[in-house]
Amino acid sequence: MLGDFMTTKEINVLVLAYVGDAIYEEYIRKYLVSTGISNVNDLQKMSIKYVSANGQAKYLTEMIENDFLTEEEISIFKRARNYKTTSHPKSCDIITYKYATGLEAVIGYLELENNRERINEIINFIINR
Repeated sequence: MLGDFMTTKEINVLVLAYVGDAIYEEYIRKYLVSTGISNVNDLQKMSIKYVSANGQAKYLTEMIENDFLTEEEISIFKRARNYKTTSHPKSCDIITYKYATGLEAVIGYLELENNRERINEIINFIINR
């Protein structure tokens, strides 16, 4: 998918998070629609539990505490968490934001590695909490 020029591990973790954000939100939206919610406002309200930085950080923390992530995924998370940035949304602190970015980076990495099976496992972990 990336051609002969760059491996997934060489991509900036914020770029991985950029991709992961879109993929993660798509999975969550599909899941919420599958629950039978038909009102768009209700879908939006329910999605916040999963797609907010606070929610993402919480789920990532639970994955770490349950040894759910692979060594490679932990490595991607740590690269994202440790990336030097000073900006973050007003709705959360910098640590929460970095954990959320870490989850998105892991999802982005898995997407670019074409590992949808593992993305499904992660999404299932999250929605079954």
